Amino acid sequence: MTQTTEPAARDDSPWTGHEAPRPRRVRRIHRAWIVAAVAFVTIIGGAAFNALPGLLIDPLHEDFGWSRGEIGLAVSIDMALYGLTAPFAAALMDRFGIRRVVVVALSSVAAGALASVWMTAAWQLMIYWGLLVGLGTGAMAMSFSATVTNRWFVARRGLVTGILTAAGASGQLVFLPLCAWIVDRHGWQPASVTVALAALAVVPFVMLLMRDHPADVGLAPYGGEYVAKPAPASGAARRTVRVLFDSARTGPFWLLAGSFAICGASTNGLIRTHFVPSAHDHHMPITAAASLLAVIGIFDIIGTVFSGWLTDRYDARRLLAVYYSLRGISLLFLPVLMQATVEPPMVFFIVFYGLDWVATVPPTLALCREQYGEDSAIVFGWVLASHQVGAALVAFLGGVARDHFGSYDVVWYAAGALCAMAALMALMIRRVKGLPADAVMR
Repeated sequence: MTQTTEPAARDDSPWTGHEAPRPRRVRRIHRAWIVAAVAFVTIIGGAAFNALPGLLIDPLHEDFGWSRGEIGLAVSIDMALYGLTAPFAAALMDRFGIRRVVVVALSSVAAGALASVWMTAAWQLMIYWGLLVGLGTGAMAMSFSATVTNRWFVARRGLVTGILTAAGASGQLVFLPLCAWIVDRHGWQPASVTVALAALAVVPFVMLLMRDHPADVGLAPYGGEYVAKPAPASGAARRTVRVLFDSARTGPFWLLAGSFAICGASTNGLIRTHFVPSAHDHHMPITAAASLLAVIGIFDIIGTVFSGWLTDRYDARRLLAVYYSLRGISLLFLPVLMQATVEPPMVFFIVFYGLDWVATVPPTLALCREQYGEDSAIVFGWVLASHQVGAALVAFLGGVARDHFGSYDVVWYAAGALCAMAALMALMIRRVKGLPADAVMR
């Protein structure tokens, strides 16, 4: 994490009759770690909105009479746009720079969250939550993490990927209890304003400390050699679509996209959106249910960083198979764990699920990098799009299932079965032999 400056030339001339003292070696933190820290804070600020939907389903249903299916549709639009924006955001960062794209994205999140305070119809919820917030959060999705990691790091990429992925969980840890308390005491509108202010608060850090490329400050990436900053890439949208068509001709892309769609369905679409209302169905207080999700955030950080460490050392395919298998098994037990009070078995589920929540990201990104080389950030953006499409479908269908069946049990069981499929898909991905990790797809 540090780089060492060369000592100054020694002065051999006499100095009061004694040898001149040796200058001290100065150790500095490599600028890459500062950029990674700013990216971490940025993702936290942008992810603040993700704490809201699960908390507001019941309050919006009570205030406006909208069905859970309608509210779930707005959340699904947000998640789908989040995913579909990600690959284009990676290309836009190549064209206009990371800093500009992220500032616009944070402003979009703030505008959508703030405007929702004055909404009176369900279509406005879909515009504010779905369109504005979806586009903004999508531009700061995991492809943002991939771009920062690819440009600023050669060594420790898996670890940094895990740390940046954990930023979303950190935002959940910070904002879920806060927003739950605000909703419980003051209503949903102040909680939405809080999210808007959080997004705007990050903008100065991005403007002052974020840099697009190591060459901007005359440095080599961490653990690598100096590389001149490439010229801005024109035709960002065209390149993004071209990469999609090229990668879609390969089997690993569909296996990665399919398994990651199930990942999104079983995390953002299911637990993040429907856990709180499901727990509330069993008479658990909203603040208690939100606190359990916050605990997921704590262990998510641990699990994701540890997964990044494992990804630097072990076969990413086998890691994914283990993660999905354990996740599916845990979901099958969830319906019998739901009670009005928080019991030890539920705490065990929360800890276990937290460790596994987005542990899938570092090995998935590593496989994208191995298979698709310099296009890996954009390919991962498309894989992330499938993640969010899966999340969007379950966010909507979960609400419909609750309206139809009167409970979420069938959704938990279906998600468990899907996770078993994802484990098999991960094992079917063929490793690239005889090629370096940054080899370009041919």
